Amino acid sequence: MAGSLNKVMLIGNLGDDVKMHYFEGGNCVGRFPLATSETYTSKQTNERVTNTEWHNIVVRNKGAELCEKYLTKGDKVYIEGRIKTKKWLDDKGTERYATEIQCSEFTFLTTKKESENNAANLSNKQETTADKKPINTAKGDNTNDLPF
Repeated sequence: MAGSLNKVMLIGNLGDDVKMHYFEGGNCVGRFPLATSETYTSKQTNERVTNTEWHNIVVRNKGAELCEKYLTKGDKVYIEGRIKTKKWLDDKGTERYATEIQCSEFTFLTTKKESENNAANLSNKQETTADKKPINTAKGDNTNDLPF
């Protein structure tokens, strides 16, 4: 293959609200942490184990403004972009690194409020369907004749 590829696709939940930084000239950058989780059952203990990975997301200009306006902590979002590692010297002269996801595309999937409402509606629906009595469909019962 004559080339390389640096592409990341993530679906996760915001760990905090979008933090904005504005520059002279009207440009801006939005930053937020994104959590992705993996759940599996341990073969040794037979317990469910969840591993969470945190990603530092960077969105620029109009995309950053949209994220700031519509996203809050807990919202689920699809992110597409590339990995970029920064390197610098701290105050003590030690080399420091930070890996970020430079976001090029995103899709808002659900807000935290929508997720909570859907969970509440689902649990309410399960309770009400459990309370209903089954309809008698035994043969010979002609009280529910169809009109066609």
